Amino acid sequence: MHYTQMLLSKAIDDNNVQALTKYGITAKDCATEGDRQTLRYILDYAEKNRGQAPGYATVTAECPDFVYTPQVGDSYEFLAREIKKHSAKVQFAELVNGKLGEQFENVGQKDIFKMFEWLQSEVESIKLRTSVRSKIGTDIKSDAEAFLAEYRRRKDGESFKIWRSKFPSINEQIGGYLSGNMYTWHGRSGRGKSVFTMEEAIEAAVQGANVLVWAMEMSRFEWMARAYSAISARAGIVNANIDGIDYEAGFENRALLTGKLSDEFEAGFEIFLSQMAEGEHLAGNITLRAADDADFFTRDVKQLEADILATKADVVVVDPIYLMDYEANTSKVAGGDVANTSKRIRRLAGLTGAVIHVITQADEVKDDRDDEGNRELRAPKRAEIKKTKAVLEDAANVFGIDTLDGAGIIEIGKGRNGGEGTQVEVLYLPNYGIVREVETGEAAVSQFDF
Repeated sequence: MHYTQMLLSKAIDDNNVQALTKYGITAKDCATEGDRQTLRYILDYAEKNRGQAPGYATVTAECPDFVYTPQVGDSYEFLAREIKKHSAKVQFAELVNGKLGEQFENVGQKDIFKMFEWLQSEVESIKLRTSVRSKIGTDIKSDAEAFLAEYRRRKDGESFKIWRSKFPSINEQIGGYLSGNMYTWHGRSGRGKSVFTMEEAIEAAVQGANVLVWAMEMSRFEWMARAYSAISARAGIVNANIDGIDYEAGFENRALLTGKLSDEFEAGFEIFLSQMAEGEHLAGNITLRAADDADFFTRDVKQLEADILATKADVVVVDPIYLMDYEANTSKVAGGDVANTSKRIRRLAGLTGAVIHVITQADEVKDDRDDEGNRELRAPKRAEIKKTKAVLEDAANVFGIDTLDGAGIIEIGKGRNGGEGTQVEVLYLPNYGIVREVETGEAAVSQFDF
């Protein structure tokens, strides 16, 4: 049966050209050039005549190959599905008989996995172009039962997860990190962005999360040394006297990096690592992909999605976004490539249900010094985000950070659910694994006996 001509005939009879748009019927879906000519004529006529369809006699006169079918009883959805089904077969045949062989010659013989990625992308594109949706979006009245079912799943902790921050004030202000959201961290160069997000990654793993870290600026050994220092500090494995104050600390990061632990501490470190291997210290897991990993050469959003699915990641750190392989700049405007990348990461968070922490830089400023020229602790404002504002717009929360002489600050620069402007004071001694919120008020006083 000639479903395209049946659909066009029905649209003419019903004066319903909008049905063609609703079901996404395009010239590419038409089986013959005559059908394409007829579709174009009907759409052009409607555009020039306030959406009205031409009469069947007019269409027959203007389009010689059109065969009018009166009183078509089938639904628009049925006819559209049949047209799209045939279109999918034609497009797939064109792919197999045309571009597939060419792609194999050019790419597949060198890198078969890249060809598989290309083929998967092409097939997905065909599926998207030829699918017919019977329902658009959610009806907030009739779908209330579905909401209630989701509410109950969230109440039972089945479909929704909140991962608590290491910093109590962040939990107090935003309620923790909600699954399916993207969070942006920014700070000027060398101020500790990687350290703060590492602490949040470790905190999630302590709670049982599967964590994926893309550390594109740090070597594997450097990131692991920092992480082991931070994790051991949580357990208070080492006592350290820093500037006359005793702290429960971790293995010294610099000593780990340079291989200069004392014999005693080296023995203790080996015990600590064996405990981690047996499941102590971290209830969850952290999977690291670092700058010097030989197999970490593709760094686009598609690879990030593949890694999230492979590791079943609940929490992800992208450090930093500006070292990713950007998406195409389809808007042709400055910063459009990273903006598209940010948007896709935001969608990826929603698609996978992961919490994704994204790091970017803040602009350097000249107003962070006092009258004597000494630098002051000042978190960057959200207007100072460098590279693109998309990472601001796409994030549920934006955190500006700064550190100076053992102190740190986190400022919530954007809060979709509140907390904007809140500042968190931090004790910042990362060489000893100590990065924690400074206790104030009664909590601080209770530490001392008078």
